Amino acid sequence: MAEDAAAIAQGGKPASAGRAFPWSFPGNQPVGAILLCAMLLAAAAAATVSNLTVQLPSALWLQSLAAPDIADMRQVLVHYAFLPRLAVSLLCGAALGLAGTVLQQVLRNPLASPETVGVSAGAYLALALATLLSPSLLAFGREWVALAGAFMALAAVFALSWHKGLSPLSVVLAGLVVSLYAGAIGAALIVLRHEWLASLFIWGAGSLGQQDWSTTLWLLPRIGTAALAIFLMVRPLTLLGLDDEGARSLGVSLGAYRFAGLAAAVALIAFVVSAVGVIGFVGLAAATLARIGGARRLGQQLVMAPLIGGALLWAADQAVQIATGPQGDLLPTGAITALLGAPLLLWLLPRLALGSEAPALTAERLPRASRPSLLLAVIGLALLLLLGLALLYGPGPHGWTFAFGDELQPLLSWRWPRVLAALSAGAMLALAGLMMQRLTGNPMASPEVLGISAGAALGMMVALFALSDAGRPVQTAAATIGAFAALLVTLAIGRRAAYAPERLLLAGVALTALFDGLILVLTATGDPRAMLLLNWLTGSTYGVDVGAALLTGGIAVCLFALAPLFMRWLDILPLGPAAVQGLGINLKMTRLLVLLVVAMLTAASTLIVGPLTFIGLMAPHLARRLGLSRALPQAIGAVLAGALIMVAADWIGRTAIFPRQIPAGLVATLIGGPVLMWLLRRR
Repeated sequence: MAEDAAAIAQGGKPASAGRAFPWSFPGNQPVGAILLCAMLLAAAAAATVSNLTVQLPSALWLQSLAAPDIADMRQVLVHYAFLPRLAVSLLCGAALGLAGTVLQQVLRNPLASPETVGVSAGAYLALALATLLSPSLLAFGREWVALAGAFMALAAVFALSWHKGLSPLSVVLAGLVVSLYAGAIGAALIVLRHEWLASLFIWGAGSLGQQDWSTTLWLLPRIGTAALAIFLMVRPLTLLGLDDEGARSLGVSLGAYRFAGLAAAVALIAFVVSAVGVIGFVGLAAATLARIGGARRLGQQLVMAPLIGGALLWAADQAVQIATGPQGDLLPTGAITALLGAPLLLWLLPRLALGSEAPALTAERLPRASRPSLLLAVIGLALLLLLGLALLYGPGPHGWTFAFGDELQPLLSWRWPRVLAALSAGAMLALAGLMMQRLTGNPMASPEVLGISAGAALGMMVALFALSDAGRPVQTAAATIGAFAALLVTLAIGRRAAYAPERLLLAGVALTALFDGLILVLTATGDPRAMLLLNWLTGSTYGVDVGAALLTGGIAVCLFALAPLFMRWLDILPLGPAAVQGLGINLKMTRLLVLLVVAMLTAASTLIVGPLTFIGLMAPHLARRLGLSRALPQAIGAVLAGALIMVAADWIGRTAIFPRQIPAGLVATLIGGPVLMWLLRRR
């Protein structure tokens, strides 16, 4: 790699490529990537022929393309709807594949993508805010609004990870926080202003439906200009893959080319989001598949990733049209790309070389509390005070008042079940996150980040749609099975790399993308059960009754009673397999038992507050940074912190804009996001 970089810097060609240009393949062709691209293109072409045959006789295809007969509505639809949609799918897929490759190269991060660095979420949120608050801004061009949002999201990621030298782990964690926070704000806007933003939900999921060639003509010069700028920078971008000292020794202006590469990649993403919404997973999948397929040098990746991205999105969109027929415009293609790409990436992930960044839980240098019992008592007292406020204090006919006696009695009947459910769910998610972090030795592990919450939600979704009357116990069992299955998939993928953060995070991203895609597909069908599921995803407790609250609380008490049995193991597990086995502990059985408890904790809590609360990642970090280092004190601190955050979120959600309500899960994310960002900045 260094020899290739030196040759490029001197104006020549990489040593490993002979006389070839950096983006040519003689002597070292990425055969796997080429074959994969050919397979995708063949499948897409076959699906396209099938769709065209349904809409128009083959004898009229050329006429409909060049000069459609206006009197023949079939030709008009093919010329102004079907063909522009095909062109847009190719352009957007290629743009996202190219953007993902450039992001990974510039950041030297195999996980960088429009989704994992928060760029897509920032662009979409900016468009949603402009649509709701200042529609006049859209008159200057949607791309400028999307660009502003994308760059603000990227700036936030850089601000959170700069002091760590933009290391892969810090960038991905910052990107996940920013993406989740932007997504929570967007979801809150839809909940509060659904009459204005309901249509934006489906469009934001990546709708490629077209009515003319205007979007194609709008995208073509913009994507072409950004792509040309990237290919003109192929040599300096190649050198950015070296460490900073090596690149500087070859005369590369790191700051200038890094900014130029990022600007071009972010522009590509913003153009796609402003034109068709968020197309999930294509940027990450295309770049990853190109690398797995043998495209080692940057020049090869810059060619193969756009080809694979374009073919993937084209095939996915044609599959949507085959499955839905005339209603294809109502089903977001961005969701289908996740359904297709996530399983493929999960299958290929063990074959992907991600580099080696060892788990860092035991290496963290954080303060140690001299009197942990006093600290825990303070957190517990804060929780008790908050419980009193949540049960007694709230808005009423005469303003904000404390309710006592006869006035309190009718209020308690609906207040205490919600408070108990929120407290139990927050505490269980926090304990699940703590156990995952200590099991893997990975500070980034949590039910939300690793896809365990998504697995629980998938299990519940299957029960909801497969059974006519799925009660709370059935939903809990199904969610537990789904959470445990997701755990096994994630850990099986990460086992070969000793549970390295990059591989676990990528598996979690894939599982979460798969779940999100299914939710969007079901929601687009208009099924009433899907709409109920969408309301549950926001993490609301206002549907919790006495029975559900008692069941959740009972499960929490039983699982918490088992937790002390695991504390010795949780103290030892971060030391590694050798230390565990040296102490005579059965490592496989220990891991299995811990995973079962994590699955049950996640399932029971996800049923109450949805899969997007972020408590499982945040609460253990809060406890650790307060100085609680041993397993038992940290577990108690995390449980208290998780319960405190969720109770506060539920209270704020039901009182802040009374009589309207904000789901507790969204409030928890809106509260926890800035706190976690502050903690990351200090890391």
